[in-house]
Amino acid sequence: MEPWTPLFDIFLNSPTPETDASRWLQESFSSSSTSATPVTTASFLSLLSKPFDAIDQGYPFPSSPSPSQTKRVMFIQTLPAMVQSRILSFLALEHQRFCARGLSSLARVILGGGEEVDFWVARAARHLLDVMPESDYEWISRLGLDSGGERIGDEFGSVPVWLKNEVAATSALLPWLPVSLDEFNSAESFPDGEENEELLSEARELDAEPMDEDVEDIEICYSLGVPLEPEIQDKAKGLRAQIANFESTSRTVALANAIREICLGKGLNSVGVLELIEPWKADDEAASVLISHLTDGSQGEFTWPSLVLCSVILPRLLVLEVPVTRVLLTATVEYCKLHQKATEYALLLPLIMRKEGLNNPVCEAISRIIKECLHPAHVTAFCHKLLCDGKNNEKLICLPSHQCLISPELVWTESLFNMFQNLLNHNIHLTQESVDCIINSVQKSSLRFSKSLKFGNFLLCLVTKCSSSLKSHKQSLAKAVECTNTLVTKSILSKLSNL
Repeated sequence: MEPWTPLFDIFLNSPTPETDASRWLQESFSSSSTSATPVTTASFLSLLSKPFDAIDQGYPFPSSPSPSQTKRVMFIQTLPAMVQSRILSFLALEHQRFCARGLSSLARVILGGGEEVDFWVARAARHLLDVMPESDYEWISRLGLDSGGERIGDEFGSVPVWLKNEVAATSALLPWLPVSLDEFNSAESFPDGEENEELLSEARELDAEPMDEDVEDIEICYSLGVPLEPEIQDKAKGLRAQIANFESTSRTVALANAIREICLGKGLNSVGVLELIEPWKADDEAASVLISHLTDGSQGEFTWPSLVLCSVILPRLLVLEVPVTRVLLTATVEYCKLHQKATEYALLLPLIMRKEGLNNPVCEAISRIIKECLHPAHVTAFCHKLLCDGKNNEKLICLPSHQCLISPELVWTESLFNMFQNLLNHNIHLTQESVDCIINSVQKSSLRFSKSLKFGNFLLCLVTKCSSSLKSHKQSLAKAVECTNTLVTKSILSKLSNL
C-alpha cells in the first residue's frame, strides 16, 4: 500500500488527477525497476480489487435501529465516491497499459454490486467499459442498469444481432457485402487468362465513371418537372390536414398507408406529393408511427426509404436544438437498421452538412444512429467519403424546401470534432486520407477553439487512437496544439513527443 500513497494523494487533491496520475505512473515505472516492490499496473489493479469486509450500519435512526451487517467489498469501494470516479477515469484514459480483463471485471463488480452506486462513479465505470476494445455487455441487461429504460448493452464494435442472423442464414462471406461463399469460390467470379485481362480493362474504364449510380437515380423526379394532377393535389392536402392531428395509433397507421399508396403511384412525382403533405410537421409520437409503417417491405430498395427519411426525420433533426425524444429516436434507429444506404445519403450526410454546423443534440442523435445501424467498415468508408470526396452536396438526398438548411461544405464545430471522437472511442479506423483531412481542419480551427475542452479532448483521443497515422504530421500538429490552452494540452504534447 505504501508505494501507492502518492498516487492516491493525487486522486484526492489534484485538480487534474488523470494527467498527474499518468505522469506519476510513467515516472514510477522507470524508478521502481530496481526496487524491492516494483510499481506495476497489475499490482495496482490487484490493490483496487483486494477484498475487504465492510460493516454496513444500515439506517441509524433511533426509532428503527437495524443490526450491523458485514459485507464483502473491493478496496476501491471503501474510498470516497469522488476518488473512485477519478480512479476509474484514469483507468479509462490509460486502459492500454492495464489488463483489459481486469479493468472490465473491476467495472462490472462496481456496477453490479446490488446496491445504489454514486452517479459519477457509475458513469465513470460505464465509460471504462466503453473504451474496452472487446467488452461483453450482456450482463448489463440482467442488472437493470439502463437509464430511462434505454438499452446500453450493445457493444458498438460488434455486428448487430439482426445482421448476425442474416449472415447465418445466407452464409455471406463478409457481413457488410452480399457475397456468398459459393460465389467467392466459383470460377466465374475470378476468370483468368484473357477474360481476366478484359475484366481489368473494363474496371479501368469504369474507374472514371461515377460510383454512386443508385444515388444519382434518385435525381428525384421534381427535376423532371412532372406536374401533379388536381386530384392528387387535393388528396395530398387532405393528408396534410390529418398530419397535424394525432388522434390514435390506428389512425396514424391508416394515414401512413395512404401516404405510401399515393406516393408510390406509377409516374407520380413523389417529391412533389411529400412537399404538399409535409409529414415532418407531425409530432414525435405520430412521426415514430409513420416511419414504422412507411416501409414498402423491401430491404434492397433505396429510393423510397430515402424519401421517407428525408421527408419525415431529416427536417426535424436539421432544426433540432434539444435532445431528440426517445420514442422518435428508437423508431428512427429501427428503420435505419433496415435501410443503411438510405440512412447514409438521406439522413447522416445532410445532417453532418448542416448549414449552422452540428450542435450537441444532433451530434448525439448521429452517434446513436451510427453506433446501432452501421458496420464499422461502413463507417470507415462513410468518413472517407465525407472528408475526402468533396462532392457531398451532389450525393446527399434532401427535399427542395430544405436545401437552404444544408451547407455546401463541412462546418467544423466543437460538436463535429466530438462526433469524430465518439467514432474513434468506438474503435472506428480512419483511413490515412481521412486523418490528413482532419489534421488540416485542426490546424485551421486551433485558434478558434483554443480554450475548448471538447476540442482538446478530441485532439487527445486522436493522438491516442491514430498515432501511427500522425507521424508525418507531428510538427504541424504540435504547433496547432500549442495554440490551445486547456487542461489536456500538456498531455497531448507529451503524447506527440513520444510518436
